[in-house]
This record gives sequence, structure tokens and C-alpha cells, in this order.
Amino acid sequence: MNQEVTVLIVDDHPLLRRGLRDVIGNNSRFKIVGEASDGEEALRQIAFLKPQITIIDIDMPRLSGLEAIRAIREMPFPVKVMILTMYKEEDMFNAAMDLGVTTYVLKENAANDIMTALDKASRGEGFVSALMLKAGQRRTDRVRELLLNRPQIESLTPAERRIIKLVGEDYTSKEIATLLHLSVRTVDNHRQHICNKLKLHGTHSLLKFAFDNSAYL
Repeated sequence: MNQEVTVLIVDDHPLLRRGLRDVIGNNSRFKIVGEASDGEEALRQIAFLKPQITIIDIDMPRLSGLEAIRAIREMPFPVKVMILTMYKEEDMFNAAMDLGVTTYVLKENAANDIMTALDKASRGEGFVSALMLKAGQRRTDRVRELLLNRPQIESLTPAERRIIKLVGEDYTSKEIATLLHLSVRTVDNHRQHICNKLKLHGTHSLLKFAFDNSAYL
């Protein structure tokens, strides 16, 4: 017999959480182990309950879903993240994908999509609501084009990719150092190595490249 997949629901609307409980609870494969109504509570619940899948909204009080996901990625155990949101904007979709999210469900499609998305997430597969598929395809095309124009990207280390993403979010070297628990000198060395690998020249070349492309790395 397959072991139950544990699920945490994070949303600031009690009625939506109750609705998800009713729908998910009808499937014996999944077990809801808890709920949270904001991002900070979600992190506490995840640390304590260690759910295999967390369903999380983007727009929440105290700590947004995206900020919570950044913190989840730092936890010493794996947690699959499913976004359930009303946001159809492509920049929000890309921001979620940039954090490694592969399951993006629109609330207006939740009744039809939620169980399929959960099933796929439990198997390590991605799922995107139909209305977001074009955004997903454009992202895929942009990644393909970027790799074609700058194949050197493949030589970047995970640490270097992360620093580019933070530069693209307008973090300074000092702020990146604090966030990653590194020295400013180490961050600056990483930035120089990135510039050397990508053949970026000039004072603001890395900043411009990061602003334009960090979401696709």
C-alpha cells in the first residue's frame, strides 16, 4: 500500500482552506497535516510538520508566498511547493518559476486542476493551469534563446546563478553577502568570475544582464 502524501495548506482565506480540505480529503492518497493563514505561520508549520507538499498562495499577510518559498528552499529537508493563486500576470508567474516552483494553479481553475496538480507534484512532475501555458511556453523559448546566444551559462555554478538572480533583484554585494552568509569579498569574486565566464565588460554590464535574464537562468 502506498504511503499517504502529507500536505500543508497555506492561504489567508478560511473558506478556501476549508474547500481545499473537503476536496483533498476525499482522496486517500493525500493527508492534510495542517493549515496556515500567513507566510510566517507557514514557515513554523513546515519546520514542525515537514509536509511533503505545501500548497501556498502568493498574496498573504506578514510574509508573501514568494518570500516564504525563498525561506523554504533553505530548509534542511525537501518540500514540494504548489502555488495556488489568482495572479495571471506573466511577471508573477516568472518570479515563481525563478524560485524553482513547477506547479502553478489558478484559483479560478482550482476545482478542476487541484487534484491533478497534487498528483503530479507528488510524483515530481510539474503542472500549470491552462491559462498560464502560453506564459510557460514563452519562458521556455526565452531560456532556449538565451542558451543559444550565451552557451557559457552552462558553466555557471549554482552559487553563481544564485548571485545573478539576486543581482537581478537589485541586491547590492553587501546585501547578498548578508543574505548568503558570505563575505563581501567572496561575493565580489563570484561577480567577477561570472563576468569572465559570460564575457561581460564594463561597470554595469552584469547588472544589465541580470535585470534582463536572471528570471531565465
